[in-house]
Amino acid sequence: MNPPTGHAVPPTFDVHLHDDWRMRALVDEVRSGLTSAPKQLTPRWLYDDRGSELFDQITRLPEYYPTEAEREILLARAGEIARRTGADTLVELGSGTSDKTRALLDAFEATGRLRRFVPFDVSEQTLRYAASVLADRHPGLHVHGVVGDFHEHLGDVPNDGVPVLAFLGSTIGNFYPSERARFFDEVADWMTDEAWFLLGVDLVKPVDRLMAAYNDAAGITARFTINLLDVLNGELAADFDPSGFEHVGLWDPIHTRVDLRLRSLRDQHVSIIGADLEVEFGDGEELKVEISTKFTREQIAGELDDAGIAVEQFWTDSGGDVAVLLARRAG
Repeated sequence: MNPPTGHAVPPTFDVHLHDDWRMRALVDEVRSGLTSAPKQLTPRWLYDDRGSELFDQITRLPEYYPTEAEREILLARAGEIARRTGADTLVELGSGTSDKTRALLDAFEATGRLRRFVPFDVSEQTLRYAASVLADRHPGLHVHGVVGDFHEHLGDVPNDGVPVLAFLGSTIGNFYPSERARFFDEVADWMTDEAWFLLGVDLVKPVDRLMAAYNDAAGITARFTINLLDVLNGELAADFDPSGFEHVGLWDPIHTRVDLRLRSLRDQHVSIIGADLEVEFGDGEELKVEISTKFTREQIAGELDDAGIAVEQFWTDSGGDVAVLLARRAG
């Protein structure tokens, strides 16, 4: 297996999502989620262009610690991860612009073994842009983008050679327990004896720090969650009144997670033409839009162990706020 040369390698792509996938998925979820009790939607719909811009602002807020804390770990440990795994392929789930993996790519490339980077994301436009930038930045590296939903298409991701599957940004905390268990089972099925799993998680910490991170003084997180209503209005011809809802961030001590919700400020009737749906909101009724689970070392290791994945390394940042785990298939 040859290391990358200095010649540019054109990116390649596998596209598993059809043009109407997003609309069909959104309609299905709105119909089920807004007729359930309590009402809830998954956080994927928060990230339209405006939502992504607002989230980028959130990551730069003084109250919001996860992004910089994880970056600290990756900058400190990337070389160790590259040497320990001996990987020739790096896969990044939910890659976006692949900012999170730049330190890893540089370190893996320095070993002379890296031959392929596989960014995986639902947005084909974002993926093609990022792949072009990365191909220019890393001449000789084969960038193979996969456009898909990792809940459905993880099995289609290449796993030959010595791959590292990276799932960073504490995104795993947005999954409910049953979703995490299913996802870890799918990761275990994907992994070969040569494969590695690199996982970023947010750790349990004092509640006041958590509440500050999700109820920031500048109100950016509030604008981020309320933007969901603009997404539904724009994509499904709904008539939500964003001023009729407020952002709520709650701590759930039983499940050690932050619960982000939109609370109706009055009785409201909403028409969602694109989903052929009429919805009633009572005064004070809440729509659950995101959870963010915080883990202990023992909890996340136990969940991975249940899926047949064994943690081999556990690194934290200097403040002990977040962790990055390196794991292999058990046995």
